Amino acid sequence: MKRPEDYTPGKRDNGHSPNTLRRRMLQMAALAPFASVLNAQSAAEAIAVQKLHTFGLRVSDVARSVAFYQQLFGMPISARVGDTVCLRIGSGPQFMSLRPLQPGETPGITHIGLSVRDFNAQSVAAQLQAHGFVNDASAANEADNLKRAMRYWPLNQQAVAFAGKEGLNFQLCDPAYCGSDNGQCSNIAAPNGAGLMVLNDINHFTNFMSHAPNTNQFYLNLFGLEYLAYQGPTSPTVGVGDGKQFLMFVGGAQEGAPTRPGRMDHVSMSVEGFDVEAIQAKLESVGITPRMDDNNTPALVHWISLRMPNRGGAEGGTPELYFSDPDSIHIQLQHLDYCGGGGYLGDACAPLA
Repeated sequence: MKRPEDYTPGKRDNGHSPNTLRRRMLQMAALAPFASVLNAQSAAEAIAVQKLHTFGLRVSDVARSVAFYQQLFGMPISARVGDTVCLRIGSGPQFMSLRPLQPGETPGITHIGLSVRDFNAQSVAAQLQAHGFVNDASAANEADNLKRAMRYWPLNQQAVAFAGKEGLNFQLCDPAYCGSDNGQCSNIAAPNGAGLMVLNDINHFTNFMSHAPNTNQFYLNLFGLEYLAYQGPTSPTVGVGDGKQFLMFVGGAQEGAPTRPGRMDHVSMSVEGFDVEAIQAKLESVGITPRMDDNNTPALVHWISLRMPNRGGAEGGTPELYFSDPDSIHIQLQHLDYCGGGGYLGDACAPLA
């Protein structure tokens, strides 16, 4: 996920070879110094998140982005809230929302949404308070994400928003949430065509943080989760839900107060019929061309990053397929069983405490 490389098919690894197991033991040992962070955290009750449920994009032209994603994936519109359009992912109610840029903003991912078992907005608010968050409705309009840190604010009866220690924006929602303020999404607007690929679900989010070890431990505690895999000695993935979804927090270990907010780098979604060359051909059929410069990612290009064994990938590399949308937002596409682990498909994972 950090260094793109040219794609060449590699030998498959089921993730259980002696070398792989030895590497995982070393990775666990490397993370041991951070275990003390867990003991220092609050013993407040963890919020029972179930799945990655939604995410938002801020885009320069909502109509153009809706047409783009519908052309690729045939996503129906599940809700409209003001200028925001919600597109259903898979069979729903999971969705992505597209909203127009506000003055001073740049395109990007706005938030990560997770469903909560037996969701109740008041109960979730109380749990956030127990973990040190402060109720602050004004945070919703705060342009500086760092100033939002450790604040929460209700969105509606089905969703509550909050910002973590480094200002990363999240939503906690009802498992039935489909994007509308009133909870009704029965009037789904069908796309013009079926799309070139079928989305199955949200797979993961990769986020760059000032202090990645502390961030990982913070969300393990907040949501009561476990590590699912390792993509390098100090780069664990935080498993969510069904053992395939995860959150990833990477970056440095800057001491003291963060000087800049966390950044959501990309979202990954699983697609049916994952085949690298076939997907590349489909992307190119709608004008998404191969990226020519690893250090420059303009809009509407695609590329492959090979995750090698030193980052938990297969011998020869686990191919990770990306493209950039009309606003240069990075989207990753993977196999239905991808969990960020070993093997050619990245599907060899086991919970690692």
